[in-house]
Amino acid sequence: MSAPWPAPLAASPVDATVEVPGSKSITARALYLAAVADSPSVIRGALDARDTRLFADALEVMGARVKDEGAGILRVTPMSLPPRGGRIECGLAGTVMRFLPPLAALSPEETLFGGDEQAYARPLGPLLDALVRMGATVTYHGERGHLPFTVQGPIHTPLGAQAWVDSSSSSQFLSALLLVSPLVGDPLFVSAPGVIPSMPHVEMTLASLAGAGVDLEVVDEGRANLSTWHIFPSRPIGGDITVEPDLSNAGPFLAAAMVTGGRVRIPAWPGATTQAGDAWRALLGHMGATITLDEEGLTLTGPGAGNYPGIKATMAEVGELTPTMAAICAYASTPSHLSGIAHLRGHETDRLAALVAEINRAGGQAEETEDGLIITPRPLHAAQIRSYADHRMATFGAILGLVTPGITVDDIACTSKTLPTFEAMWASLVSENGEESTQAVPASSIEEEE
Repeated sequence: MSAPWPAPLAASPVDATVEVPGSKSITARALYLAAVADSPSVIRGALDARDTRLFADALEVMGARVKDEGAGILRVTPMSLPPRGGRIECGLAGTVMRFLPPLAALSPEETLFGGDEQAYARPLGPLLDALVRMGATVTYHGERGHLPFTVQGPIHTPLGAQAWVDSSSSSQFLSALLLVSPLVGDPLFVSAPGVIPSMPHVEMTLASLAGAGVDLEVVDEGRANLSTWHIFPSRPIGGDITVEPDLSNAGPFLAAAMVTGGRVRIPAWPGATTQAGDAWRALLGHMGATITLDEEGLTLTGPGAGNYPGIKATMAEVGELTPTMAAICAYASTPSHLSGIAHLRGHETDRLAALVAEINRAGGQAEETEDGLIITPRPLHAAQIRSYADHRMATFGAILGLVTPGITVDDIACTSKTLPTFEAMWASLVSENGEESTQAVPASSIEEEE
């Protein structure tokens, strides 16, 4: 294992323009729809990262061809349907292990899904149970409801043309069922009972389907505890797809401006988007950041560590932003309460437990609630932050290191999951105004308030 990464300290407030690569979430949906489309497609601005490479490789196992032409351009030749069977490597990519089993279940051939050891803890049972209700056979090679497993179809339109999936632990279950629905062969009602976390990702899926010419409609049954959509059969339309910058991955760079009292510009920030990361504008604006959005992109100027209040925020729809928010909250002047994120216990790692452990390891004060975190600012000190093979925990540690001397991260390389150039981007961010410093903004300057 490589040596711990010493997180760079900021000698002065950062002032940088950061070009963020394409959205992982949009790239995955674009790849999926292009791979099952009625004609070839070109995807521009695609993210080149481990997750998206695994997704493209899996689609090639199923029969599509994905040609990487460089500069974020992917040329996709669709597969024949039903897809081929085979062995699919998921790594730690939630989109691979959740979006692709329903597609594989269209086929009478067997498809084996495996992944990294850490991926075996991620829940899949509700989605695979939904496929069994539609006629698929799922064989587990370990713990039920988890990787590794084999799926074999073909799935068919269920009785009453009604398919449902419990998405309370992951919106990806619902997105997976929505994506495959136009390919099942008959009009299909897709439902999810109860509260759906990270609903912007479902809206992104619906927008991607509609953008590819799939006919769908929201069904209003007047029931607060049930969401339903009516999806009509068709192959998506091939064509040109442009991927927006990844606004969630912009978070650590915006956080750098917040905690150092600096300024960061993100070019090409969309004026309207379904990405959860657009919530940065409201969240950080509420904490005292100055934010402008114009045709050039988004610019954020932060107050600096200890100069902004904590926040009480429901993060249910934007849970992926929580690790970065936790780092920002650790340097606030008052406590913060982040709620609605119990589902983060089933992400790449148990992110709630991980954040509590690492904030406390560095001298802070954090505690878990039933569905979130309470973070009370304390002066932080040198510590080795564990990443848990989770890219967002690694960037969490990098943010702490901007302000607190002696912060290291045990595995910064895991950021390659969604941002392969993170180390270089972070070094450039810190050194753009000069060499990084061995002197930090003093953590003791943070005022505490119970």
